[in-house]
Amino acid sequence: MSQSPPVPVRHYLQFTDLTADDYAHLFARTAEIKRKFKAYEKYHPLADRTLAMIFEKASTRTRVSFEAGMYQLGGSVVHLTTGDSQLGRSEPIEDSARVISRMTALVMIRTYGQDKIERFAAHSRVPVINGLTNEFHPCQILADIFTYIEHRGAIAGKVVAWVGDGNNMANTWLQAAELLGFTVHLSTPSGYEVDQAVAGLRSAESYKIFKDPEDACRGADLVTTDVWTSMGYEAENEARKKAFADWCVDEAMMQVAKPDALFMHCLPAHRGEEVSAEVIDGPQSVVWDEAENRMHVQKALMEFLLLGRVKS
Repeated sequence: MSQSPPVPVRHYLQFTDLTADDYAHLFARTAEIKRKFKAYEKYHPLADRTLAMIFEKASTRTRVSFEAGMYQLGGSVVHLTTGDSQLGRSEPIEDSARVISRMTALVMIRTYGQDKIERFAAHSRVPVINGLTNEFHPCQILADIFTYIEHRGAIAGKVVAWVGDGNNMANTWLQAAELLGFTVHLSTPSGYEVDQAVAGLRSAESYKIFKDPEDACRGADLVTTDVWTSMGYEAENEARKKAFADWCVDEAMMQVAKPDALFMHCLPAHRGEEVSAEVIDGPQSVVWDEAENRMHVQKALMEFLLLGRVKS
């Protein structure tokens, strides 16, 4: 029996690890894989493959979306928490990578510093996926863009308003804009700006900075935000509440966006802080579709990393 040639090992550590053409393929595959899921069509291309999930940062959506997704593709999952495996503490990260990648087909890591996941990937024999780091959250933006396409069509040429912290989400939105041809209107409180060096931007052509968050939302096709205090920054919570007081996405901000603008949030959300209840629970919000789509885009991603460009 002839076998397909092995797929070269590729990692997904930040949004720029794939090309615009790769993303076009992924979005098309996501739509097809989601269609199969909704039609109860069994699809097991990853039978006998195992995904290792390493969590140094806890998560509801990341665990459920990857675990359910891998099972739906016919594979199995090994779940490791901080108590089971502390990267770089019980043994060097490089050694953990060498061992875990000999026993599994894929590794998803949700951790703090990007350096940890990069060190792991450098010594892994299998693809490594970034489930979130302090610097980047590529799987979430993958889901967000697919959700936009699903509701409104192509995102190229559109305007995305980012209101809030210049965090891993903001960094990844900026990378995506530069790669996929849309514009980000960025509004962050003073002292919480995006670090352009971390985001790794080549130019400033794909984003504009606004001091007033309402101005950032003006004419936007999509308005999106995140919690004011991300995991690992809890000690700054009170200071952040004061600094971010004017950066709550409310009805006034949505009214200056385009009439058919969407609202997104990666969740968990704090109603009355970064977003009003009227917005997140309102008719322009697509946060629940966005949350579900984490699972579908990650299934397409895992398929792509292990099998290459599968055709429908």
